[in-house]
Amino acid sequence: MTKTGTVHRWDAARGFGFIRSPGSSADVFFHVRDYRGAGSPPVEGTEVRFEEIHVGGKGPRAMAVQPLATPQRAAPRRRGDRDAAANVARRRRGAPATAQLWVPLLMLPLWLGLLGAGLWLHRLPWWAVGALAAANVLTLFAYAFDKNAAENGRWRTAEDTLHGFALMGGWPAAWLAQQALRHKSSKVAFRQVYALTVMLHCAALAGWVVWLAPRLT
Repeated sequence: MTKTGTVHRWDAARGFGFIRSPGSSADVFFHVRDYRGAGSPPVEGTEVRFEEIHVGGKGPRAMAVQPLATPQRAAPRRRGDRDAAANVARRRRGAPATAQLWVPLLMLPLWLGLLGAGLWLHRLPWWAVGALAAANVLTLFAYAFDKNAAENGRWRTAEDTLHGFALMGGWPAAWLAQQALRHKSSKVAFRQVYALTVMLHCAALAGWVVWLAPRLT
């Protein structure tokens, strides 16, 4: 007898399952060899047509099980589609926004210009350059230490500490470490705070060189 129903349960490891049909009093057993799915394995929820038989009092069994609609296979993605999907995935993982990347690059010439002007106009002491160099070396080591700790499951450096180093003037080394070590470079929230520390440091330096230092002399 030909009936229709829905694949209710399928055990792929054992190669059999059951069809639930409104015309049958019990779920109908079927084996993978009786499935006519054009090379596709049975999937739970698939509507099928089948021939129901009864053998040896073991309950109904389905033969010549055929899906009513052939499952549609997804078309292979073109390279452009794969690239677009990869870009979306990176954004969902927190890839850094473009604005957060160009802030340090834009501020670097300004920062170097302020340092040069401060030294030339005697509004910054020479030891300030050494202090900034030390801050950058310390920042670079802090990022490298935190990167190694992250990879080996050891105690991490607090993000506030890394931001503190950047605020003190170590932000160029922080940017270098983020790019070279690929550390903290894809966490949007961290990059946003980092960009803020860059702007705050440069604003404080500009305020000292341009406005405050001349008034103190």
